[in-house]
Amino acid sequence: MQVKFFTLDETMEITYDRGIILKIYGTETNMNIAIIIAGGVGTRMGQDLPKQFIHVYDKPVLIYTLESFQKHPQIDAIELVCIDGWHEIVWAYAKQFHITKLKWIVPGGKTSQESIRNGVYGLEGKAAPDDNIIIHDGIRPLVELSVLSDVISKCSQYGNAVTSMPYNEQIFVVDEDDETTTSKFIPRETLRRVSTPQAYRFDLLDSKYHEAYEKEIGIYGSHYTNTMMVELGVKLHFAAGSDKNMKMTTKDDLEMFKVYLKTEKSDWLK
Repeated sequence: MQVKFFTLDETMEITYDRGIILKIYGTETNMNIAIIIAGGVGTRMGQDLPKQFIHVYDKPVLIYTLESFQKHPQIDAIELVCIDGWHEIVWAYAKQFHITKLKWIVPGGKTSQESIRNGVYGLEGKAAPDDNIIIHDGIRPLVELSVLSDVISKCSQYGNAVTSMPYNEQIFVVDEDDETTTSKFIPRETLRRVSTPQAYRFDLLDSKYHEAYEKEIGIYGSHYTNTMMVELGVKLHFAAGSDKNMKMTTKDDLEMFKVYLKTEKSDWLK
């Protein structure tokens, strides 16, 4: 339930919901709200549990992700898009691991784009037009504070920002007549690898999701927010990325994540 308060001189309006001030209108400060996507099942991991809830050293993968946003001083609130049947469990985890910035949980969709759409629509009436909305995969638990800082900074400056990294491998185009051959390559200097976190002003994000679903553009297959935006004519701005920011998709990814955690613990103990 949202409650609005006005100052005595009516120059400022404060919107309050679930224990957090969402917006103070009449000031220059905008909010940074994270949408964490954890709506998938994850069959490629080969586990009985959804991969975001697999425990690594007595803690679910998703909680590592949420902790990164909890620790970042510029993140004001977190909305989680979560697979059905796990909402109450997540609230219990949030209490156990002190994820106090988690304010809302909304149901996931059948696809990544449906899940993100649900998260965006869930912020209608909560986020202000100029708030920065940071979208991130719940199964990318190694997001660094510096990466979050840069994506927020770039979004505040340009209205959007996508985490990116240089592409270091050679890229060749498969021949149309013979898929086992090639005669064309793409210079890697012209390519960037893009992942999450990515951030958008709420008015842009909300309007483009409505447009995409009305016109059925950029919502099918492997599309994500960034590809949808490009198909709808939006120019995107690159922000800093990190090779550590990997996605937990296979068992090998999970083992690599454990190695990173052990390395960080060893460095801390030195």
